[in-house]
Amino acid sequence: MTENVLTGIREQFFGDDPLEVRETDHYTQEYVGGMVDKWDDLIDWERRAAGEGRFFVDQLKARGVRSVLDVATGTGFHSVQLIEAGFETVSADGSPQMLAKAFRNGMDNGGHLLRVVNADWRWLNRDVHGEFDAVICLGNSFTHLFSEHDRRKALAEFYAMLKHDGVLIIDQRNYDALLDGKAGGKSSYYYCGTEVEAVPDHVDDGLARYRYEFPDGSEYHLNMYPLRRDYLRGLLRDVGFQRIDTFGDFQEHPVDEPDFYIHVAEKTYVEDPDA
Repeated sequence: MTENVLTGIREQFFGDDPLEVRETDHYTQEYVGGMVDKWDDLIDWERRAAGEGRFFVDQLKARGVRSVLDVATGTGFHSVQLIEAGFETVSADGSPQMLAKAFRNGMDNGGHLLRVVNADWRWLNRDVHGEFDAVICLGNSFTHLFSEHDRRKALAEFYAMLKHDGVLIIDQRNYDALLDGKAGGKSSYYYCGTEVEAVPDHVDDGLARYRYEFPDGSEYHLNMYPLRRDYLRGLLRDVGFQRIDTFGDFQEHPVDEPDFYIHVAEKTYVEDPDA
């Protein structure tokens, strides 16, 4: 991470070869300064709320959820949505800058006082106390984990935070389509800012590097691991989730290649999870 001596704003730093930056911990150096300040331009809260509709609220209410741990709070969009829908919500994130922005957004969008916790998923139970009816990990955030060891550890921590009948909702880009050369465009549901471009700069089996271009000419990057759909479903089963329903762009049976997958993983024990 570097600081611009003229503006005082911390800037992203990927070293001499950005394509070699494939470490989980590097994300804390990617969500800094201007990137955090501009993130809501990329999201566009109003348009994203219209695109998602009541999908997450309905999934949670159908399972009797009352308490939710949002482990990828970002700038607070989903935490605010859940609070307004009546859920008891705790907002966690690994980026202090994102949490500060989320706290301000909560106050600015309905006067909500977010309960924020700076936490690393790999040690989630150390930093966040109690059990929850649901854990949500949204916004393609899980792809910041670059090693399988980290992914398994994080999912085990999510699982442990849940009550015996809890549910995890976790999403991801459709990296299968990206890796197989079938897609790679901007999502119509997640990144809804009309004047911001989010395009892949580089894709291989171990890295999806995205470039974000803003109207003022500024440019930022994120390095992410391209998770395949069935691989993540397999990890969810491995850590103990019994039933996993996967949706494409909020549809159970999407007609076209979706931009995003949403996995709804239930902890409740069942005799035959595939029945």
